[in-house]
Amino acid sequence: MAQVTITINSREYAVACEDGQEARIYQLAGILDEKARALTGGSQQVNENMLLAMVGLVLADELFELKKGKKAAEPDNGQKVDNARLLELDEAISGKLKSLDEKLNLLANELNLL
Repeated sequence: MAQVTITINSREYAVACEDGQEARIYQLAGILDEKARALTGGSQQVNENMLLAMVGLVLADELFELKKGKKAAEPDNGQKVDNARLLELDEAISGKLKSLDEKLNLLANELNLL
């Protein structure tokens, strides 16, 4: 078990985590620190319990909005979007666009010769 020291609103906290998860903990702590600083305006005179509640509410609100947006983006027939299929389609479209671009360049070159 690893232990890292994170800083949130200029206060350090020792946190235990699984080995290999240290970078993720630092990344998450950075998000919390950013939210805390935005809420306090850089002032360190805020009660830690109140700050924790405020940061929690801000993050919960963001999560709620993301989930709401995700549900709105799902197809009406209830099927979930298949990321692998989207990547496949993206690659196919990219290939076709590249081919079209090459053909347009050839055509432009031929027009320049006339």
